[in-house]
Amino acid sequence: MTEARITVNGKETPIAPSAPHTTVLDLLRERGLTGTKEGCAEGECGACSVLVARPGVNKPTDWVAVNACLVPAAALDGQEVITSEGLATPGEPGTAPTLHPVQEEMAVRGGSQCGYCTPGFICSMASEYYRPDRCEHGNPLDGADAAEGADAEHGPNGFDLHALSGNLCRCTGYRPIRDAAFAVGQPTDEDPLAQRREQEPPAAVATEYSQDDSTFLRRNTLAETVQLLRERPDAVVVAGSTDYGVEVNIRSRRAGCVVAIDRLPELRELRVESDHIEIGAALTLTEIERKLDGDVPLLAELFPQFASRLIRNGATLGGNLGTGSPIGDSPPVLLALEASLVLADADGERVVPLADYFTGYRQSVRRPDELIRAVRIPLPLSPVTAFHKIAKRRFDDISSVAVGFALDIEDGIVRKARIGLGGVAATPIRALATEAALEGKPWSEENVKAAARVLRGEGTPMDDHRASSLYRSAMLGQSLLKLHAQTTEAVSS
Repeated sequence: MTEARITVNGKETPIAPSAPHTTVLDLLRERGLTGTKEGCAEGECGACSVLVARPGVNKPTDWVAVNACLVPAAALDGQEVITSEGLATPGEPGTAPTLHPVQEEMAVRGGSQCGYCTPGFICSMASEYYRPDRCEHGNPLDGADAAEGADAEHGPNGFDLHALSGNLCRCTGYRPIRDAAFAVGQPTDEDPLAQRREQEPPAAVATEYSQDDSTFLRRNTLAETVQLLRERPDAVVVAGSTDYGVEVNIRSRRAGCVVAIDRLPELRELRVESDHIEIGAALTLTEIERKLDGDVPLLAELFPQFASRLIRNGATLGGNLGTGSPIGDSPPVLLALEASLVLADADGERVVPLADYFTGYRQSVRRPDELIRAVRIPLPLSPVTAFHKIAKRRFDDISSVAVGFALDIEDGIVRKARIGLGGVAATPIRALATEAALEGKPWSEENVKAAARVLRGEGTPMDDHRASSLYRSAMLGQSLLKLHAQTTEAVSS
C-alpha cells in the first residue's frame, strides 16, 4: 500500500498523521485552508462544502459538491479536491488572484454578508456552474432580468437553485445569492476545471490507513471486500458517510475498523432488464436521479425531497437501507415499488424482498458479513404513483411521516395497491390492510374515504418532538385523500 494522499487544489498532501476518523474538513483546516468552515457538523448548513472529482454522468468527470464535515479524509485517498481557495486563478507574484466567475458574481451582487457561509455557497454554486447538462443559454442579462430567472427555482442560465438547498445563510442574504447564481455564464474553453471534465476521474485506490487502534480500509473488488467483512465482522461499512459522519462528529464515535465500499464497480452499475431495473447500492442518489432521468416517476418524486443536493451527492440507497432507520425516505418508496435487495457475501448472493428485510428497530436480515449489492425494482411499473413527505420544512428535513403509493387502476377499479409507510412504526412497513381495502373496488370518493380510515390505523405511531401520534395518524389518512384528489381527473380520463 502506498502512502494515503489527497490532491487538494492541484497539490498532493498526505493524510498522515491525522487519525482515520479525521474528516476532510478538519484535514483541510489543519493544512491552513480555513475557507472551509464548520457550521453544524451534521451536513445541514453547507459551510464546509468542497468539490470532488467524481465519475461523470454525461462527461468522464463531474465536479461534485460534498459536505467535507462528514467524509473521512481517508475515504478520498488518491482523489482530487478543490476548495474555495482553489477556484481563483493565482496572479503574478505581488498581484491579487483573478476571481472565479462564481466568486465574482457573489461579490458584485452582494451575496456575501458576514462571509462565514460564503465559501460553502461558492463551492456548491461552482458544482452547478460546471454541471455538463446545464442549459446552454450563454450569458444572461444583467440586473433584474437575470435575477428573475425562468421560474422561481431555475435561472435563465439553466442554474438549478436546488444545487444550493444544503447551504444555509444565517444573514438571510438569499436574494443576492440567487441573483449571483442566475447571473453566472458558461465556463470558457480555457477554464481548467471545465477542461478537467473531459478527462477520466482518479481511479479508486486500495487503502489501508491505520493510526493507533483504528483502521480505514478500502478494497478494489466486491470479492475482496466481502472476504474482509467475514474476517472483520466488527467493521463499520461506509459509502457516502452521511450517517456515519454525524456519529463521528456529534456522538464521538470511533470505530476500530471502517470499510469503504463507495467505489466498488460491482455496486455502481445501473441496468434496465426486461423485467426489472437493478440499481447499484453504492450509486449516489444524484447519480441515480440523473441516470434514470425520470424513468421511475416515484423515485423522481422522492429525490428532490430527500435531504439536500449536498447530501444526495454522497448518500446511497444501500446506506439508507443499511442503517435500518424507520424514518429513512427511500424505504416507503421502495416498498411501494415492491423492490428486492441483492445481498452479497463471500459465498455468493441472495435476493430478499424489501418487505421481508426489516426485522426490528434498526435491525434487518442482513448479516454483518453481507453487503447490499443492488436494489431491484420489478417491471412494469404501476402508472399511478406518489410520494408524500410530511415534515416541518419543505426541503432538507427529516420526515414525520412518509408515504409511497403505487396503484394500478383500470376502468376506474383498483386492480393493485402497494403502499409503503415510514415514521409510523419501529420499521418501514407496508400498509397491508389499506391495500386490501382498496383492491378490487372503484377508485371512488366513498371507497377512498373508507380506506383512509383504515390507513389512519396502520402502524404504531408514537409521540416525539417531530409530531404526535394523533397527528401522524391523521396525516396517513389525509395522504390517501390527497392522492385521490390529485388523480381522479387523470384516472377518469
